[in-house]
Amino acid sequence: MTLMILKMIGCLALLMFGMKTMSEGLQKLTGGHLRAVLGTMTKHRIGGLLTGTFVTASVQSSTATTVLTVSFVNAGLLTLSQASPYSGSSST
Repeated sequence: MTLMILKMIGCLALLMFGMKTMSEGLQKLTGGHLRAVLGTMTKHRIGGLLTGTFVTASVQSSTATTVLTVSFVNAGLLTLSQASPYSGSSST
């Protein structure tokens, strides 16, 4: 039982590490250009929803999309309202 729990914790840690590494790599690769692209793609609620759907389908992991979105908000590449297309504070 404890071995199974330790394996699950290890797998989750490995997944989170991989997503963080991928996010940092994308940020370094694109530099300031990524901020402009993300800003354009998430300017409106529908655009943000479609972008999120496309990214999730591309990487086939909603967890990866969520981790990327959170890290982009943390890095200042997206605002919180851009990251959540249906939040009350986002502009249309």
